[in-house]
Amino acid sequence: MAAFIIRRILWMILVLFVVSIVTFFLMRAVPGGPFDTERDFPDSVIENLEARFGLDDPLYVQYLRYVSLIIIPTITESGPPTSTSEVYLVNIELPGDQTLRWMNFGPSLVFRSRSVTDIFRENLGVTVELGFAAILVALVIGLPAGITSALNRNTVWDYLGMSIATIGVSITVITLGPLMQYILGVELAVLPISGWGEGLTISDPWNHIKYMIMPAFALGFAQSAIIARLTRASLLQVLNEDYIRTARAKGLSSRRVIWMHVLKNGMIPVVTVLGPIAAFLVTGSFVTEQIFAIPGIGRAYVQSIGNRDYTLIMGTTLFFAFVLVIANTIVDISYAWLDPRIRYD
Repeated sequence: MAAFIIRRILWMILVLFVVSIVTFFLMRAVPGGPFDTERDFPDSVIENLEARFGLDDPLYVQYLRYVSLIIIPTITESGPPTSTSEVYLVNIELPGDQTLRWMNFGPSLVFRSRSVTDIFRENLGVTVELGFAAILVALVIGLPAGITSALNRNTVWDYLGMSIATIGVSITVITLGPLMQYILGVELAVLPISGWGEGLTISDPWNHIKYMIMPAFALGFAQSAIIARLTRASLLQVLNEDYIRTARAKGLSSRRVIWMHVLKNGMIPVVTVLGPIAAFLVTGSFVTEQIFAIPGIGRAYVQSIGNRDYTLIMGTTLFFAFVLVIANTIVDISYAWLDPRIRYD
């Protein structure tokens, strides 16, 4: 298992390296730049800005400089950074009033008083919180619906569960989001239409949860339908296996057979898709954040593409790729727990 994890870490590094190269050179191939604003700048001003941020250097020089900022840690005197080019994501205090700083994504080329790290710290928590809420919605709806449909095949519960799953697959966030805003926010006025509130507090959790319900449901409902259909198909296949009939013939109760044999073995295909689904829900909330005006990293990412903010595009793309490969690695490791026959020797 240790050798497998090491191989996956090396593979993850290679994947992130390839993603960084492709993203860097593709975004530079798109017409326009970060200083193409509505106000016409004189050529001399644009040249000075490009020289300040190193955009007048050859592309390979810019890429190597950017990568070196991320992967090479530095040890500096403790204290706040003096400019946005010195803001790092990781800061570890060392003896002797020194700090180990690592992962500098550079300053934003559009919001020049802020760094990409500042934007991450302000907005990333919102996106992660929304993503985990959507994962919870997908699991709470998808798993029970799929299990109920499989254990009650060709009954009204099966038809009801699969009908809801079909609706979930067919409807998109672009449709479901505004529909929920109109019904629950405008007509019934029971939930806020947009925003994210002031954050979760123990004294009044509902004040924040009410902002999460609509966007989390809109984002997670379609994925719950996928989980429900796959869970049903997988459990039906396991229920027809010989070892299930043998377990029943030994006199094991139906509940024990289902919990000890059917669910554990039937969850392997479901876990396979849970990794990409979880990564998508955490990082793929671009549309949801735009519809509900949520100040997350997905919304900032969409704006950065329109603004040609190269450093913000690179930082968010690498973060999303990192979450995806981590999720897939966790899924692969979980196989050995779900099925003892699977080994990574």
